[in-house]
Amino acid sequence: MDTPLKVTFRGMDPSEAVRANIEERTARLERVYDRITGCHVIVELPHRHKSKGKLFDINIEIVVPGDVIVVTRTPSNNHAREDIYVALRDAFNTARRRLEDFARKRRKEVKTHQESPRARVVRIFPEEDYGFLATQDGREIYFHRNAVIDGFERLEVGSEVRFVEATGDEGPQASTVEGVD
Repeated sequence: MDTPLKVTFRGMDPSEAVRANIEERTARLERVYDRITGCHVIVELPHRHKSKGKLFDINIEIVVPGDVIVVTRTPSNNHAREDIYVALRDAFNTARRRLEDFARKRRKEVKTHQESPRARVVRIFPEEDYGFLATQDGREIYFHRNAVIDGFERLEVGSEVRFVEATGDEGPQASTVEGVD
């Protein structure tokens, strides 16, 4: 990191054991993404409700080139957060996931969803609840009424559809068929 880790305690006395835990967890974040330029962790004990116990707020601000990743873990009725180390673990796990997502986006490794292949309805047998699709590579795929998402009755010969192919007992079939507008 370009700037040293900053740890702030609010509503409680500073603890070297907690600070050491935060330093260790921050070092693990640097292994996830080595271009972190700064990090500020705020540990807060905001209210001392007798009925709820001591629930810790953990706020983490991670400065990376071009962005700031902010994680705020406020207490809920989860009494596990009465343990400061559990609260830190949960907050840093969230920070790690967000940092991993950020790193993937930077590397342009974001998942892209492949569009379903397209086909045309070539034969349809409404009284028997099935039909056939012609794929762009010249194959015929069987489909049943139950595979059609937006209404079997709307399909006509020549309708363009998207489909998901599966292997049936008697060859390829469409497990999902959706009309293309």
